[in-house]
Amino acid sequence: MNRAQLRRQMSLCVYAHPEAFLDNTPALKQTPLHALHLSLGAKMVPFAGYEMPVQYPAGVLKEHLQTRSAAGLFDVSHMGQVIVRAASREDAALALETLVPVDILGLKPGRQRYGFFTDDNGGILDDLMIANRGDHLFVVVNAACKDADIAHMTANLQGCDVTSLDDRALVALQGPKAEAVLASLWAGAADMKFMDVSDATILGADCIISRSGYSGEDGFEISIPSDTAEEIARALLAHPDCEPVGLGARDSLRLEAGLCLYGNDIDTDTSPVEASLEWAIQKIRRTGGERAGGFPGAGRILEELDSGTTRHRVGLKPEGKAPVRAPAQLFADAAGQRHIGEVTSGTFGPSVEGPVAMGYVPSFYREPGTQIYAEVRGKYLPVTIAILPFIKPTYKR
Repeated sequence: MNRAQLRRQMSLCVYAHPEAFLDNTPALKQTPLHALHLSLGAKMVPFAGYEMPVQYPAGVLKEHLQTRSAAGLFDVSHMGQVIVRAASREDAALALETLVPVDILGLKPGRQRYGFFTDDNGGILDDLMIANRGDHLFVVVNAACKDADIAHMTANLQGCDVTSLDDRALVALQGPKAEAVLASLWAGAADMKFMDVSDATILGADCIISRSGYSGEDGFEISIPSDTAEEIARALLAHPDCEPVGLGARDSLRLEAGLCLYGNDIDTDTSPVEASLEWAIQKIRRTGGERAGGFPGAGRILEELDSGTTRHRVGLKPEGKAPVRAPAQLFADAAGQRHIGEVTSGTFGPSVEGPVAMGYVPSFYREPGTQIYAEVRGKYLPVTIAILPFIKPTYKR
């Protein structure tokens, strides 16, 4: 599958006409919350092999603004939850560092970190979250990549046991009132900081909670035993400040927050440096660091960290109200003579009341305020390079 085909598969733009895809998608999997979605009137669509809610009766716009103003609950059970164990947590951390350019050994107990698997060419195989759970590592990977990721870890993490937690659901509770919503069921919510991970008992169920998410808002991700997932989800939704939110608003929220969608904004054709993700590579894994290199593609990635790269992921702010979506082509001139890049994600941003997008341009054009042009239906529309994110994140530090 080439890059354009992967984008078409992953892009949430297909949700405009989901009926065109449902009839041709065999054996879609269902999350433990499938019955709940149907009872809430969700519009279900295929995504990464699952039947998932793209929106509820309120609609994408209201769901987006609900999350920004109060709290939204997302079903992300299609993502992969994986336990990595070895003779010691340190052994597991050092093993995982052979696959990611991230400091795992230095990750403190009860903390998690963003990272990515890289390939031998320095491309990104997937992005993921890695948590130190004391005697083991807890890894959350993207739905479309989870089978490949689990196989990758199983084959390459020497001395480690890799276990997929197929009996658990995962929900994301996001928004400025997420803490209050969760605190109504678990008093420990207020004690957590951004990227903390904790055990919790909710309605008698053993849960794993991280203070994290993918919306740019404060919030939590809650791993729940499958047999109690609906009961806990309904209890969260019973709070007056919490409403269900689908994948459509999840996409517009993450884009306003400048966060990448694997298969659109990052893939095996992009390096972490090109993707402007170098902040996720700690000094200890860089040139001169105690554990520099030792991960796939280290030669290219370390060279780009030291010397720069020729292109970068940037924010794009189109003029007017019309969204500029992937894979719109980018040009340096209004006549479309000098092609310079491509839009990888684009939509209307309800919080910023205008279109937002991301894409790749040569380094020469990455300066905020630079005007370029996007081709949309044969016209070349003005687009300005913008600072990411488009909104101010509200993480609880």
